[in-house]
Amino acid sequence: MGAFEISPHVLALSETVMQELEDRFREIDRTAEYNTAKVMAAFQKHRVSEGCFAGTTGYGYDDLGRETLDKIFAELFGAEAGLVRIGFVNGTHAISAALFAALRPGDTLLSAAGLPYDTLQSVIGISGAYPGSLRYYGIRYKQADLTPEGKPDYAAIREKAADPTVRAVTIQRSRGYSSREAFSVTEIGEICRAVRSVNPDAAIVSDNCYGEFVEETEPTEVGADLAAGSLIKNPGGGLAPTGGYVVGRRDLVEAAAMRLTTPGIGGECGATLGQNRLLFQGLFLAPHTVAQALKTAAFCAGIMEKLGYKTYPAPTASRSDIIQTVEFGDPEDLQLFCRGIQSGAPVDAYVTPEPWAMPGYADPVIMAAGAFVQGSSIELSADGPMRPPYAAYLQGGLTFESGKWGVLLAADLLWQRRQEKSGV
Repeated sequence: MGAFEISPHVLALSETVMQELEDRFREIDRTAEYNTAKVMAAFQKHRVSEGCFAGTTGYGYDDLGRETLDKIFAELFGAEAGLVRIGFVNGTHAISAALFAALRPGDTLLSAAGLPYDTLQSVIGISGAYPGSLRYYGIRYKQADLTPEGKPDYAAIREKAADPTVRAVTIQRSRGYSSREAFSVTEIGEICRAVRSVNPDAAIVSDNCYGEFVEETEPTEVGADLAAGSLIKNPGGGLAPTGGYVVGRRDLVEAAAMRLTTPGIGGECGATLGQNRLLFQGLFLAPHTVAQALKTAAFCAGIMEKLGYKTYPAPTASRSDIIQTVEFGDPEDLQLFCRGIQSGAPVDAYVTPEPWAMPGYADPVIMAAGAFVQGSSIELSADGPMRPPYAAYLQGGLTFESGKWGVLLAADLLWQRRQEKSGV
């Protein structure tokens, strides 16, 4: 079919899955339409013009585009202030700045969602002994584990948050490298209320990576003091070349800015180097691009489920992030899936991904990522740690059409291996 050779069996599965997802795709489109209107209204309110696209150099004083984008992000997230900077190297960097904004030596950080994502563990000091971690500066850590069903344990959250040394609570919205469901904005709001009931002064910081524009509201609209994430995920729309954001309470955003740059300078400096146009245009496209990623994830779940693999979320389930988990239980199937996704990429399709020791991860990780922007997980990618249950975490897809082809190529490799093993 087309330029790719896909087995008739997999193509037949594709047709069935597409029919089964019609209602779900309509729901995704409705959310994208709502969020697109929200973005357009914010652009118009803050008078985006050609002048916003000019970049600055050196210190970056009086950067109209940078200042306008900060206001637009704040508007979209229902927040007092925003900090949108290409100086953030990734989402972990932005979240780290948010945590340092809220904590001081002697304080305690509480994770309300169990063990944080791998790269945050080194920031906190759970793993490794890196200079500059929270632990390095005398900040303690505790966590409220999830229920056996992977849900927030509100009783445990209230009990641990009642400790008067808890000055910040972090909530990871997405599933990370786990099989739990992503937290909905409603659930994040319930966590915020649980914390506030026993510790009204603690700052609540939401790791918002992979969740922006998946729903109609964001964590800072339901009680989070800060939300942070990466521009090469959802809010960059596939065009942002790098960067991250922090939004929320004004004093905490200012403190995060001074962590990013230096005390006394904060967000007043930071040249944009001609990148403003891409940041604005990427944000404009973001609701639509997120919808493409969500459709790709649902389609992947449908195909993989029909091939007999466990998938989280289910194909027709409502979603709160763009990540799709496929559990293989077999290291060879995990690697084959990632190789199939890589072969469907527009960039580096000829490359064969292999597991390697990625910085910040405890286990070797295999990653398929043939992207225009290095590490951009709003573009089709799949990765997973080489440890049981050997699950792949797929995300992205700038267009559903391209994402669908990538998934089909991966499914076909798995189907062919199964046929070979059975002697067919």
